[in-house]
Amino acid sequence: MRSALAAPLAWALALGLALAPLLAPPLGAQTRVAPRDATEIQLSFAPVVKRAAPAVVNIYTRKLVRDRVGPFRGDPFFDQFFRNFGGLQQQRLENSLGSGVIMRAEGVVVTNAHVIENAVAVRVALSDRREFDAEVIFADAPSDLAVLRLRGARDLPTLEVRGSDTLEVGDLALAIGNPYGVGQTVTSGIVSGLARTAGRRGSGYFIQTDAAINPGNSGGALVDAQGRLIGVNTAILSRSGGSVGIGFAIPAELVEQAVESALDGSRTLPRPWAGMRGQSVDAAIARSLGMARPAGVIVAELHPASPLRAAGLRRGDVVLRLNGEPVDTPEAFAFRLAALGVGGEAELDYLRDGRERRARMALVEAPKG
Repeated sequence: MRSALAAPLAWALALGLALAPLLAPPLGAQTRVAPRDATEIQLSFAPVVKRAAPAVVNIYTRKLVRDRVGPFRGDPFFDQFFRNFGGLQQQRLENSLGSGVIMRAEGVVVTNAHVIENAVAVRVALSDRREFDAEVIFADAPSDLAVLRLRGARDLPTLEVRGSDTLEVGDLALAIGNPYGVGQTVTSGIVSGLARTAGRRGSGYFIQTDAAINPGNSGGALVDAQGRLIGVNTAILSRSGGSVGIGFAIPAELVEQAVESALDGSRTLPRPWAGMRGQSVDAAIARSLGMARPAGVIVAELHPASPLRAAGLRRGDVVLRLNGEPVDTPEAFAFRLAALGVGGEAELDYLRDGRERRARMALVEAPKG
């Protein structure tokens, strides 16, 4: 009897093994498994948040707002008339809120310039509920960065800074701030894009993230999975005013440059001047220059006093890299310069007549007048 059943059983087993790959669940379903032990159940961002959150603060401001008054306010014709010729105005105080990041233990905090714009009083609340009056020591509208000094503060927690050049799309990111004034809040996501220029504020060169950023998050921290500061949240793209998963942060290296400038006594961010008008190399320009692919910024015009001209560049050259980092848009080139700061030199890689060359340019401010 056993020998009679052996052949059918062997055939069935062979058939089952052959069909197993076809009947197996998809690969994605195979990776979704239940936690196997207590350690896996407890996986959490909590340790990261505990390290980073104490260095993120809430900022409360009182702003002086000027309102035009009159019976025709809101009428397009009369609004334009009063805009051109002046009109009656009244002033009122308005409370506003935002977020900030402690950058120095002695009470140096960075936030967005638009958070403290027109503020007559600034109050900063720490995560441990201590509060300090703050003095604005730096406000730079083009970068949308401001630096505050907390009166009487010392030994405060700070964050390690991580440059955006080490980031990759897909890296985990946490946004920490005070959205809508509900209190310190943490949202998670990833780095969705780098070198974005779609934001309406700031440097024009952003880290994009899908971590939820809402009103009140401005000036708060964007940190990586180790709790290091990678950017300061500044703007969102949204038709409703709430988060739709497209948020922007100012890269941490520009934030650090703003803080250093503030501590050196500058009220705004000194920027190296290129004295150049350029445009991104597109596919058509790349073909005309014999380039394998579009890259860099082509020099369209140079100021007579341009440090690029002094370094030997001329019209038609293509700037490829600044200090080894690629620059594919004029905004990227301006950002790289701003992050380097004034003083010293920077190394340029550029293309001329199909051959890469190298030069050094002086990091100097634009000439006066």
